[in-house]
Amino acid sequence: MLRTIFLLTLLTLLMVAVGGLVGGRAGMLVAFGLGLALNFVNYWFSGSIVLKLYGARVLGPGELEWIQEDVRGLTQRAGLPMPKVAFIDKPGPNAFATGRNPDHAVVAVTRGLLEVCDRRQVRAVLAHELGHVQNRDMLTMTLVAGAVSAIGFLSMMARWGAIFGGGRDDDRGPSAVVMLVVSLLAPLMAVLVQMAISRAREYEADRRGGEISGDPLALADALESLHRSIPGRPALSASGATAHMMIASPFFGTQLGRLFSTHPDPGERIRRLRAMAAGR
Repeated sequence: MLRTIFLLTLLTLLMVAVGGLVGGRAGMLVAFGLGLALNFVNYWFSGSIVLKLYGARVLGPGELEWIQEDVRGLTQRAGLPMPKVAFIDKPGPNAFATGRNPDHAVVAVTRGLLEVCDRRQVRAVLAHELGHVQNRDMLTMTLVAGAVSAIGFLSMMARWGAIFGGGRDDDRGPSAVVMLVVSLLAPLMAVLVQMAISRAREYEADRRGGEISGDPLALADALESLHRSIPGRPALSASGATAHMMIASPFFGTQLGRLFSTHPDPGERIRRLRAMAAGR
């Protein structure tokens, strides 16, 4: 958690610094306000947007009752309110949690997940997602997404200013070259910080999921099944914008997945879970 707080602070400072580069003190205030506005939208509406993006359907009474039964049992063990459970009729094996807080959480699973994992493994995956809910990772990643979006927007403004503003080499502000370099490096730095936070949250959700389910070996087996199956199926996500939400990277095995993975190395995740099981 301390590492996440440090990285969030670093991301905020980077956002304000880029804003200051673009417009001085006023630019800092604009950056701060833009970040707040994006976080407000993400906090209140990102859950419903993501569900619509993937065509998720909230299950009614009696639909896939065994999944709802397992979620109900896991939430009781974790001391959480019962979330909504959604189904995505797509072959990409994956799962994610969304919603602004535990009282408004939704846990979603894909058809592909149910095809490659048995019930014990699916239950462990659901426990992992409830770990995210209990740790309020949706809020954390909402703050991250807002800051990254703001940095991207401000960096674009800086690039245009550097190209068409003529630059300033006097004491009144940075030169066009400095603005151009920072505008190119800042978004990359922001994405790297986002990746680091996402990976830390995945490790913690693995640990908490293993505790909630009482079966960390099942989660290790599920991760093996997912990473073995994902490369041979259509990618669940068309872009990396929501990849950090998934239990496994939808781009695993691709060049994009290797370069910009929002998830830790699956081998290390599996090793930690097996060590956790051995120590129980």
